Amino acid sequence: MTSLFIDADACPVKAEAEKVATRHGVKMFVVSNGGLRPSQNPLVETVIVPDGPDIADMWIAGRCGPGDVVITGDIPLAAKCVEAGAQVLKHNGEPLTQANIGNVLATRDLMADLRAADPFRQGGGKGFTKADRSRFLNALEQCLRKARTLR
Repeated sequence: MTSLFIDADACPVKAEAEKVATRHGVKMFVVSNGGLRPSQNPLVETVIVPDGPDIADMWIAGRCGPGDVVITGDIPLAAKCVEAGAQVLKHNGEPLTQANIGNVLATRDLMADLRAADPFRQGGGKGFTKADRSRFLNALEQCLRKARTLR
């Protein structure tokens, strides 16, 4: 059975993901280390993991597999989930796949090195837009349709 996993810390599309998952009748796991209001939706399970580095990531990576969909902006987590066979989407709808995860990881590492070398080059990412939200909804719809054929 297809499941949808949400890396919920700083996820701007939890409500949208819940609507799409409900429409498809897919179980959704919202994973964080706390601070979230649980959904009343019976298809949504809020998973609170202990505090600690990457505990939520390990929970998701240890449970996802072929036929599942993972929503995350965490690139190392995305790489583990892609390796496990899950479909992975960033919050803006960008898919992370076997074909692009290596380049995305390398770019992430390069940018981290550049930020470390230049203390004035901090933050500054672009904001989350309505177009990003729309792209995400379309991409999630496609992923869930595809995932159901894989299970």
